[in-house]
This record gives sequence, structure tokens and C-alpha cells, in this order.
Amino acid sequence: MTGFQAIILVCLNSVPSDRCTEETATDILSKHVETELGCASGWQEVIGRSAQAYEIGSDSYVRTICRRSRDGGSSGREAEDGR
Repeated sequence: MTGFQAIILVCLNSVPSDRCTEETATDILSKHVETELGCASGWQEVIGRSAQAYEIGSDSYVRTICRRSRDGGSSGREAEDGR
């Protein structure tokens, strides 16, 4: 099965959006999605069920990175960057 990994970065509001990376994020979550469009919308459910749900917007924000999965379930860190 092929697809994409939505890498969900949670960054503090003090971090400019162009500097919100895996190195500067306060938390990194991921979710397998079937399409690149899923990367843009798949994060809401993940964040909504997490401890950060009430912090988003007040002191932090979310940025997603979409990476092609090689086997559909691997970590996005192993796949090509699809930005």
C-alpha cells in the first residue's frame, strides 16, 4: 500500500512559520494518509485527540509536512520530502 505520511509539527507562536521544523517543534506527530490532500486535513483529528488540543491557537500552531511513504506505514523520516 502506498500513500503519504502527514508529519504534524506543533510550534510555539514565537517561532516564525518558516523556521517551524522537526528540530524546532515542541511536538511531532504523524498520521498515514492516502493522498496529499489528506496531509492538509488529516491533522485535525490527530491534534483534536491530543494533549495539545487546547493550546493550538493560544500559544502554539500546527504546520504539516507531507512525505511519500514507501510502504504505506513507515515513519515519514525514511521517505522523500514531498513539500
